[in-house]
Amino acid sequence: MEDRVIAVLIPCFNEENTVRKVVEDFRRELPKALIYVYDNNSTDGTAKAAEAAGAIVHKEPRQGKGNVVRSMFREIEADIYIMVDGDDTYPASSVRELIKPVLNGEADMVIGTRLSRFTGRSFRKFHLFGNNVVVRLINLLFRSKLTDALSGYRAFGRLFVKTTPVISMGFEVETEMTIHALDKGFIVQEVPVDYGERPDGSVSKLDTFADGLLIIRTTFHIFKDYRPLMFFSGIAVLFFLAGAVSGVPVIVEYFHSGLVPRFPTAILASALVSLSFLFFSVGLILDTIARQHRENYELWVKSIYE
Repeated sequence: MEDRVIAVLIPCFNEENTVRKVVEDFRRELPKALIYVYDNNSTDGTAKAAEAAGAIVHKEPRQGKGNVVRSMFREIEADIYIMVDGDDTYPASSVRELIKPVLNGEADMVIGTRLSRFTGRSFRKFHLFGNNVVVRLINLLFRSKLTDALSGYRAFGRLFVKTTPVISMGFEVETEMTIHALDKGFIVQEVPVDYGERPDGSVSKLDTFADGLLIIRTTFHIFKDYRPLMFFSGIAVLFFLAGAVSGVPVIVEYFHSGLVPRFPTAILASALVSLSFLFFSVGLILDTIARQHRENYELWVKSIYE
């Protein structure tokens, strides 16, 4: 660890009451680390409190956590990165355990999982349920065994940080990073950490329903982009079943009487079955494109280190 450059990245929006403690806690655990606070248009004294604690403060004018993460990943040069929220809900005392797999070359991203050690007031209403829904969908799509895909406490290796495209603008960025890591074959590990309650005076920036829907929508779009064959095959099956349900009685009646009295129903059934084959074909084409994209990504990453 002595010869590695470690950067602690803290995205903040109106965290005046907690950011100083977060900076001081991580300074105590990692005395030689560079600690960066990215102030995302705070209207309180977040920037001043961070500077007073000895952090390097950057401004990010584009609102949203995804925009902050994008800037942090682009601008900060280090060997090991730790990302943590500035609300003092994640323990700095776990940081050495978090970065150990990255330091040892055993993982590219380590997630500080919150779901085994938290209090009754750590999560807002429906957040725990929403997290479980997202995690189960991700595990289904990528055959992984993650327990927490939305944690804001993570450690990364340099390769992951410098080759990860951040498209999201808001709190769905954690979902995006998790799926990118799984899709591109990065090694992901989890380390259980205590997840505390927000201190008095600290207010959550999450909107239970709006951010929950945003995360689900992002997962839906990534499902379509990363697993197009599965996505469009599912739609194709639905159309085929609808066509079969409406068309089989017409076919049976034709074999019995030689007539097609329900001609509109026959046209509808034919159209539905045709659409099912069309969606399946689209899935095949996009799956080929996605596979080619993965191959190009691997060649690009390889060329960086040649």
